[in-house]
Amino acid sequence: MRIGLDFDNTIVSYDALFHKVALEQGVVPQETAVNKLAVRDHLRAVGKEDVWTAMQGYVYGARMDEAQAYPGLHEALRAALDVGHTLCIVSHKTRHPFLGPQYDLHAAARSWIERHLLSGKDPLVDESAIFFELTKPEKIARIAALECDVFVDDLPEILLADGFLPTTRRLLFDPEAHHTATLPADIDSMQCWPHFGGWLRTLQ
Repeated sequence: MRIGLDFDNTIVSYDALFHKVALEQGVVPQETAVNKLAVRDHLRAVGKEDVWTAMQGYVYGARMDEAQAYPGLHEALRAALDVGHTLCIVSHKTRHPFLGPQYDLHAAARSWIERHLLSGKDPLVDESAIFFELTKPEKIARIAALECDVFVDDLPEILLADGFLPTTRRLLFDPEAHHTATLPADIDSMQCWPHFGGWLRTLQ
């Protein structure tokens, strides 16, 4: 099967990095939860939406190399490759931040993949199978063009979008189970990557 993967908040976890940067900048209290959404919600609550927007560009650009993969991701993807599946990454991401220094966010993400998405010294996803699209509709179109058998994303709105091939099985990555209870019956969910292999086996 061809397995398509979203990138931000599906492969890469930013919780610890956003918390670290927010504390460095002195824009959240020390007791703020180590969670990207907790940082965002605090900044919005105190009227600092622009600080949040600029912080995203800084994290996804200058600090991208410090981000961590979700626990169990590498093992899950290696296991999928070992049984003959193929992998691709399809993400929607602006090339430059909306505010602040104009980092090349696509280049930063590709560099992260090259340095961190490895099994030993071997890339888990071939460079030719990595796509960063500028908009959500372009992302949906790319997934369809690749004829993915499976697509994993953290955003229900992507998995529910018009344009998904009916043959593409959709899997929501939902670590904190924010959306699981409201998903349609034809969309599955998982909370951690170690569960991925078991889910894949149910499709065979």
